[in-house]
Amino acid sequence: MSHSTVPRNTTEAKTPAKTPVAPGGAAVGPPPRGPKNAGKLSLKIRFKRDRLLILMTAPVVLLLLVFNYIPILGNVVAFQDYDPYLSDNGFVAMFQSPWIGFEQFQRIFADSAFWHAVQNTLVLFSLQLVLYFPIPILLALLINSVVRPRVRAVAQAVMYLPHFFSWVLVVTVFMQIFGGAGILAQTLRQHGYEGFDLMTNPEVFKYLVTAQSVWKDAGWGIIVFLAALSSVPSDLYEAAAMDGATRWRRMWHITLPALRPVIALLLVLRVGDALTVGFEQLLLQRQAVGVNASDVLDTYVWWNGIRNQDFSYAAAAGLIKGVVGLALVLIANKVAHLMGEQGVYKK
Repeated sequence: MSHSTVPRNTTEAKTPAKTPVAPGGAAVGPPPRGPKNAGKLSLKIRFKRDRLLILMTAPVVLLLLVFNYIPILGNVVAFQDYDPYLSDNGFVAMFQSPWIGFEQFQRIFADSAFWHAVQNTLVLFSLQLVLYFPIPILLALLINSVVRPRVRAVAQAVMYLPHFFSWVLVVTVFMQIFGGAGILAQTLRQHGYEGFDLMTNPEVFKYLVTAQSVWKDAGWGIIVFLAALSSVPSDLYEAAAMDGATRWRRMWHITLPALRPVIALLLVLRVGDALTVGFEQLLLQRQAVGVNASDVLDTYVWWNGIRNQDFSYAAAAGLIKGVVGLALVLIANKVAHLMGEQGVYKK
C-alpha cells in the first residue's frame, strides 16, 4: 500500500479560480489586468530607438539655446546702469554694474521720441497688414487657377526671385525707378512735365516701404498657401462643377474655407510680429527721408544702444517690445480659438 506524502516546509499549489462561463461558452467577467506600466518602454530603450532623430535635432536645439534663450539672460541689464568697461569681460561687467530698478523704463515712458517710434511702427504695421498680408493669398489663388503647369512654374519662379535680393538691392532698384534721377522722373522731364522724387518724400514713405515689402516677399509668402491648396481633394471641385457652381462659387465655398486655418495661423504670427516692421530696410533709407518718417522701435533701439552706447536704455526698450509682442500673440491666438481655429497652439 503506497502513501503519497508532501514534503515538509512546502505548501500545496492553489487551484486558480475558474472564470465564470456563460451558457454559450463565452467567458464572463473582466479580463485579467497586467502590470500598471505594461507596454511602456523605458527611457533607455526609447533613446536607443530614437538616437538618430535625437542626433539630427541636437544641432538645432543647440543653436536655439545659444542664439535665442541664453541671450534672454542679458535682459537683466535693463534694470542696471550697465557699463561694459567695468571689466574686460562684458559678462562679468553685468555683475559689477549697479542695480537701479525701473529707472530705465521711467526714462523710456517719458521720452517723446519713443512714443513717436511706436506710432510709426503701428502705422507701418497697419498698412502692411491691410495691403501686404492679403496679396500672397490672392497670388496663390491666381497661380492655382492656372491650368498649364509650365506657365504656373514660370510665374512662381518670377514671383519668388525678389525674395533672394538683399534690402540694399531692393532699395537701389526702387531708387532707380522712383528717385529724383530715376526712370520715371527723367521720362516726365523729357516730355515737359515736372519730375518727382518719392524716395525723399516723408509723406509717401510709409506707402513706399509697404510696396518694397510686397515686391520682395509676397511671392515667397504664397508657398504656404499653395501647399494648403494642394491638399484640397479635386473631387470637391468636380462635384461642384457638375452641380453648376461657377469658378467664383468654387473659390468662395471650397478654396477659401481650405485656406482659413492657414490664414488664421499666419495672421496670429503676423500680429505677434507687429512691432517688427523691418530694421535694415528702414535704416538704409533713414538719411533720405529723415528720422521723423523712418524711426521705428527697431531703429530706435539700435540708435540708443549701438550709436549712443546706452545699453541699459536700449535693453529696456527691447524688453518692452518683447513683452508686448508676446501679449499680442496670446490675444490673437485666443481670438482664433473663439473663431473656431487652432491658431499657434490648441486650447
